[in-house]
Amino acid sequence: MSILLQRLKRNQQRGSKPRCHLLTHGSPDAVAAKLTALVAPFASVAPSDCWMPQGFENTDEATLPEAARLLSADVRLELRRWWLVVASNNTRTPNWDVASTCMIEGKAGIMLIEAKAHDQELIKEETGRKNIEAPVSGNARRNLLRIDWAIRDASAALADDTGLTWALSRDWNYQMSNRFAWAWKLADLGMPVVLVYLGFLRACEMSDDKCKPFTDAADWETVVKRHSQALFAAEVWGQRWTCGGQPFIPLIRSLDVPLNL
Repeated sequence: MSILLQRLKRNQQRGSKPRCHLLTHGSPDAVAAKLTALVAPFASVAPSDCWMPQGFENTDEATLPEAARLLSADVRLELRRWWLVVASNNTRTPNWDVASTCMIEGKAGIMLIEAKAHDQELIKEETGRKNIEAPVSGNARRNLLRIDWAIRDASAALADDTGLTWALSRDWNYQMSNRFAWAWKLADLGMPVVLVYLGFLRACEMSDDKCKPFTDAADWETVVKRHSQALFAAEVWGQRWTCGGQPFIPLIRSLDVPLNL
């Protein structure tokens, strides 16, 4: 296993990052079975589906406007226009730990995975995006305003679609806010979505960094729901919602993936 980990940068060989590559490592049949187990019974992944990263062979994570393996050109262009006013080589959209095409209720859809291996990975995300009042260029300021609008728009739409109170924001719990905003936008563009918050259990190698690895599924679920309570009600998780006429399914899942270091 250490030979595979050496294909990653040294600072990527612990925690959730190598486990995401292990999750997508193996034959197409094996990877499809692992991904399907995460999203069953709501969705399924076939060996013919496409995912990013591809184990340790292609370690690129998905940024959706560039993910030609996963999304059509028109959807990718619309996502970029929705999130950014001014796109350049210096501007990036969010990276996804794992993303895969899949089938949801008989229709081609996408599964998006945000993965964590210890509590600090969520705790440090409780802040917001860079302050718009900080010294930034005109184009960066325009992009920050667009991101703020995109997240607020998604929050309002999710409130309308679910009948619940939502408070997605650029200014607090930014990462989870943008994860739900992007998942909603894909549904709004006509694509069924499963959004998975995945906790890797017993990542003991992280304990020496004053981090608390997740001990079991209940521990991870508690951490996620405590983090998300500022954004939406706990009942959002584990339910099938309809957004933009498409299935939208947010799940909390956990896996024990030893690194055998």
